[in-house]
Amino acid sequence: MKALLLFVAWCILFVLCWPLALVALMLFPLVWLLSLPLRLVGLTVGAVFALLKAVLFLPARMLGHRG
Repeated sequence: MKALLLFVAWCILFVLCWPLALVALMLFPLVWLLSLPLRLVGLTVGAVFALLKAVLFLPARMLGHRG
């Protein structure tokens, strides 16, 4: 669904201002490549927080708390 909305938005942009739409189409792979390291950092930070949560809630789980 997200890809379809992105495609429709690009088509509208293409009709209204085709040079800008073509520039956006050319720059999209570059922006995607630049955002990859940031995604990896976000994934790593999320995993660290999940590990900390599991370690901090371990005593409560050992005592039988279900939640």
